[in-house]
Amino acid sequence: MKLLDLLFERSSRKVANVTSRRKALARFGSWLAVGTAAPLLLPIDRVSRAHAAEDTGKPGDPGDPNSCDYWRYCSIDGFLCSCCGGSVTACPPGAEVSQVTWIGTCRNPADGKDYIISYNDCCGKHSCSQCACTRNDSEEPLYRPFNNNDVNWCLGAKSKSYNCTIAIIRGVAL
Repeated sequence: MKLLDLLFERSSRKVANVTSRRKALARFGSWLAVGTAAPLLLPIDRVSRAHAAEDTGKPGDPGDPNSCDYWRYCSIDGFLCSCCGGSVTACPPGAEVSQVTWIGTCRNPADGKDYIISYNDCCGKHSCSQCACTRNDSEEPLYRPFNNNDVNWCLGAKSKSYNCTIAIIRGVAL
């Protein structure tokens, strides 16, 4: 056993003499970066695009729900549920809708009317991280929270973890 201890002591001293802590940290950092980037190379499930196709093609609702330029998303800040397995108006399976929301007023290009849109965060699953959109067309300062999209609205749900955001038409703005 003493011989094994002596062997490890000499080899670790030799490594310590020729290696710096900075180099070891740099190597560890590069391994960490490669390890976290590797999952991005895995295949992606494209089922959400099939769900989003159900919302397109309706008369009076023009645009692509998977695009940040979709008319309902004029005040959105977050990931689109239509890219995350849900739709424009429904959370993905396993996520719940937060009952507290922020609102915005968006103009529908098909009929030229302004609509009140309720942006509900879907909570309870890890962050979707797909189709990130930040639009602030009718955002108000933080002291007017119901018109501000920078608040974590999952604080009103059972689970505080944010997944994505849906856009529900609440009515015509007068």
